[in-house]
Amino acid sequence: MTGTTTQDSSVEDTAAAQVRHTAGTARQATVAGMIPDHPVLDVVVPVFNEETDLEPSVRRLHAYLTDEFPYRFRITIADNASTDATASIGARLARELPSVVFVRLVRKGRGRALRAAWSASDAQVLAYCDVDLSTDLAALLPLVAPLISGHSDLAIGTRLGRGSRVVRGAKRELISRTYNLILHGALATRFSDAQCGFKAIRADVAKRLLPLVEDAGWFFDTELLVLAERAGMRIHEVPVDWVDDPDSRVDIVTTAVADLKGIARLGRALATRRLPLAELNGRLTTGDPVVAGVPRAMPGQLVRFAAVGVASTLAYLLLYALLRAGMGAFGANVLALVLTAVANTAANRRLTFGVRGRAGAAVHHAQGLAVFAMGLAFTTGALAALHAWAPGAGQLVEMLVLVAANALATLLRFIAFRSWIFRGKRDVSPTVTEQEVAA
Repeated sequence: MTGTTTQDSSVEDTAAAQVRHTAGTARQATVAGMIPDHPVLDVVVPVFNEETDLEPSVRRLHAYLTDEFPYRFRITIADNASTDATASIGARLARELPSVVFVRLVRKGRGRALRAAWSASDAQVLAYCDVDLSTDLAALLPLVAPLISGHSDLAIGTRLGRGSRVVRGAKRELISRTYNLILHGALATRFSDAQCGFKAIRADVAKRLLPLVEDAGWFFDTELLVLAERAGMRIHEVPVDWVDDPDSRVDIVTTAVADLKGIARLGRALATRRLPLAELNGRLTTGDPVVAGVPRAMPGQLVRFAAVGVASTLAYLLLYALLRAGMGAFGANVLALVLTAVANTAANRRLTFGVRGRAGAAVHHAQGLAVFAMGLAFTTGALAALHAWAPGAGQLVEMLVLVAANALATLLRFIAFRSWIFRGKRDVSPTVTEQEVAA
């Protein structure tokens, strides 16, 4: 499978055709029993309009693998619908460098490119890295070694683990940490870094997981990791040295919106149990927790939290309207938030998370006020921005802006409640004993 391959059909047809081409004993390969003439590792480099970085990065990756990697390898350049000279450069590199393959897809999407390349590969371990090579290549062997040995099922580079060294701006650091915090709260994930473009998976595991992954864009690998974790698969994390690419052209806003939609879609799928995760791992049975310690009550918590949130928002708007005439917009906002924050924490403590009694109540309310400060910052900042942009805005516009700011604060509040304040708390109300039933 070295050389140049141009794909002008759909991604699914592309993958299926190439998989059929490499079918047979290669598909029976295990990590422990390496099959001659088939690479152990296939590193996919997904690209879109990367005519500047493609050649130096691929040559650098090829030189590193040739000199440092002890097993047979392949580099697959997966061009997803580039409109510049990327395709011609990729095809030339495939002709010039041994163990380099070029594949061209006619539709965009990093996830689509990875699915096609991984599905078509006859390697035993499948990996990918971003074309900018922001991650130090010295981490590549530690990344794939646990997969080659069979110790782990997937492996990810992490920029947020102990031992990682990261050089990037404050904006990207904040976005990355916020995204992973949302994942931990909304989907109860445990892996530390979902977005690092440096991951690997065993081919037999990919064969089981890929049919369940719906996303074809940037959320693809996050979805893959969540499904793997929920199926009880072993995810190995490698701290990496990572230097931000100052020329990155990723649209942060568009990507963030798509990721949030992906989280919501995946959360619904997990809540309704429509994904056959139990079938992916023989150790699991339908109806049991997929991973020990992952809460199963999240859908019910979300419903109760939403109900409390609606009531709190209505109470907040009512208080704000009543207090604004005498205290002004900012004073009314602060007092209304304080009062509803205390009531919101108390209601969620009992109704959403099932915590009863006075034990720990003071600490919970103190932590709730800390979360309230976050909401205050959002809403106050929104008001300040509104007044700076439109000094004559009326009360109705103010309230609409505050509703939007409160919606974001509410999402973060649920994450904080679930992953920090009431983490691991259980309903401690008395249970019904056999004697009581008999009575």
